[in-house]
Amino acid sequence: MKSGFLDKLIERLGRIGPEDVQNYLLQLAQEKGLIETVFNAIQEGIIVTDANGRITYVNEAACELFGLEADTSIGKRLDERVRGLDWKSLSQSQGAVSRDMEIFYPANRFLNFYIVPLLIERRESVAEIDDPGHTAEPVGHAIILRDITESRRSTEKTIESERFNALTLLAAGVAHEIGNPLNSLHIHLQLMERKVRKLDGKVKEELQEAIAISRAEITRLDSIVTQFLQAIRPSKPVLHPENVNSIVEEALRFFAPEIADRDIVVEPELRPDLPLIEVDRDQMKQAFYNVIKNSFEAMKRRGILRIHTDMDATHVNVSFTDTGGGMSAESLSRVFEPYFTTKSSGSGLGLLIVRRIVREHGGEMAIESNEGKGLTLTIRLPYLDKRVRMLEAGSSKPD
Repeated sequence: MKSGFLDKLIERLGRIGPEDVQNYLLQLAQEKGLIETVFNAIQEGIIVTDANGRITYVNEAACELFGLEADTSIGKRLDERVRGLDWKSLSQSQGAVSRDMEIFYPANRFLNFYIVPLLIERRESVAEIDDPGHTAEPVGHAIILRDITESRRSTEKTIESERFNALTLLAAGVAHEIGNPLNSLHIHLQLMERKVRKLDGKVKEELQEAIAISRAEITRLDSIVTQFLQAIRPSKPVLHPENVNSIVEEALRFFAPEIADRDIVVEPELRPDLPLIEVDRDQMKQAFYNVIKNSFEAMKRRGILRIHTDMDATHVNVSFTDTGGGMSAESLSRVFEPYFTTKSSGSGLGLLIVRRIVREHGGEMAIESNEGKGLTLTIRLPYLDKRVRMLEAGSSKPD
């Protein structure tokens, strides 16, 4: 779109005297300031680059989304300031390009990245202003960034719920199919035990021992199936006022032998004045177990696990930070998929179960990690009553 002021300025170039230059420059500065004020007022991020991909303008929203500083970013290549951005493929198109992207710094968000080339007509002289034969030349790109995190996560929750329902149905079917032969084996073992009682001597002792071992293994398999079903299909939490610190300490006592065996250092930093929160103690303990176990497996031996509890205006926060190998950005984006695991012997269900429990409590869960530099998992549990609050009625009469 052509600027009316600039067109008039170009038309009058031949007639402008020295005394008019200052007035025109002041008017240009005012228009530029107005545009920047408008761009900084909108929520979408806006970045303008030159033909070489160097940033010529960035508004406040874009700085916040990418963790940039405008002063130090101007003149820098965009793909240098935003690591992982495939600028070459995005900028080669002759028309507008719309792509969704996930960023992990300064916060994990999903953005819609809309980029359009900027074209300008090159004019050799004032006489060529209205020459229709001139072609437009690309001089850079304009980028509009829209935060689509909420809509994307809402979609992901729907997909996850469908996957989880399918997984639960499948697991229930498998458990049923396993349960039938286990019951049959148990019955046949009882029949065998009755016949063995009629025997004498060493053969009787050996068979009784074999039956006892078989029965113990059947009981163990039945317990595994039952626990698996309870894990992927947790019951509605039975809420009671609980101290989160005591649940953390109880979980650590459970792992005391493993902590000593792996030579792991645990550094708890538990805030003493946390309020009691409504949780199901057993379910939250299971969530903490899974997180701590994951940290231990990631660190192998001689690692450090820091557990920090804190609070803000609405939530109690429990953070687990380990010194393991961390996760790549790709693995981090898939960490809640059923059966996805980076471990050779992992089930791929641990963190999925943790998030399910946390969400059943109305909480939130976040993971931050740099590959090779450990991982931090934070569980946020609400402690405020979230019922509606009526505001004071305002006066209907004007003052």
